[in-house]
Amino acid sequence: MIGISKLYCGAVEPSDVLRYNRHSGSLPSHLLQFSADKKPVVVWNMTRRCNLKCIHCYSNSADIDYPDELTTQEAKKMIDDLAAFGSPVLLFSGGEPLMRKDLLELAKYATDKGMRAVISTNGTLITKDIAAELKKIGLSYVGVSLDGLQPTHDRFRGRKGAFEKAIEGIRNCREAGIKVGLRFTVNRHNVADVPAMFDLMRKEKIERMCFYHLVYSGRASKLREEDLAHEESRRLLDLIADRTKAMFDDGLAPEILTVDNHADGPYLYLKMKEKDPARAAEILELLEMNEGNSTGVGIGCVSWDGEVYPDQFWRNRPLGNVRKRPFSEIWTDEKNEFLMKLKEKKKHVTGRCATCVWLSVCGGNFRARAESAGDVWGPDPACYLTDEEISSKKE
Repeated sequence: MIGISKLYCGAVEPSDVLRYNRHSGSLPSHLLQFSADKKPVVVWNMTRRCNLKCIHCYSNSADIDYPDELTTQEAKKMIDDLAAFGSPVLLFSGGEPLMRKDLLELAKYATDKGMRAVISTNGTLITKDIAAELKKIGLSYVGVSLDGLQPTHDRFRGRKGAFEKAIEGIRNCREAGIKVGLRFTVNRHNVADVPAMFDLMRKEKIERMCFYHLVYSGRASKLREEDLAHEESRRLLDLIADRTKAMFDDGLAPEILTVDNHADGPYLYLKMKEKDPARAAEILELLEMNEGNSTGVGIGCVSWDGEVYPDQFWRNRPLGNVRKRPFSEIWTDEKNEFLMKLKEKKKHVTGRCATCVWLSVCGGNFRARAESAGDVWGPDPACYLTDEEISSKKE
């Protein structure tokens, strides 16, 4: 996760992080990525069921009943363990989390335990009443997935009217006083809509937006050929940085992030180095705190059936099941050789990653994509940095 507004627009200084001693239990949510202890944010895919059928869904969800979901009591036992373990955030995801009747009960249970509770949703089911309930239980944030403007979004989501329902859900959250943001997974079929997403943020007064690089998982595994070429990724980062800065110049302060490609960090640093070397040095310090890809360290996933994975996209790498062992035990099991290697992935990556000068701030990038290219420890095929950029000396 790379904070464009934090780094490129100066919304965060290194001192902002250091005053909290970089402890995840003390840091505000927008600074968690810079924590030193890297206690895992846990994505819980609490249900596989979804009322839409998105072409890039990593969980292959549909509007049908799926067996073997964790019960309410099993979920509360898991939350007890996560809270005691020190996980700062529980992200309720799916499928579509609002299709589980106990979402509100379990989100409140998490907040009562001192955790931050957030949801990732398609937004279509957030009525005014639901938004009011989400506010009442102390939900920290609602992330609504959009894939572009109405024609693009409805085509991606497989349902006419999905865009308008999502916008309605966003407005209901805002009226209820809940922080709401957008989640946008970029590919060649919707990259042209990126400028319109910034316009939408201004129009709807949306505070946050995450641009996700495509991960080849679930139904999205068929979209690999639709991923951006390296030069297209560079142009995308230029566009996002420029549009974010324009909003700051206009007196707005949105939180803009890119997710799932840590090449974005060095690229932003090199871009700023040409304009403002002093700020570039601060960006580098923040990137080193961030440490790059956090799969298996600062991000983890529990599936609807209790299986634990290194992250939500990597469903061929189960680590254990919370029905048999607590998440905290699974996450710290030194006998799990693969998990232990993930926690020290910088020592195990090969090829151009192994000699890259940015390894300390990138962390080897996304291992699930590397595995999809044939070698889990090989280079991430989505890294767009040139050979010259990965060998140039940092200053």
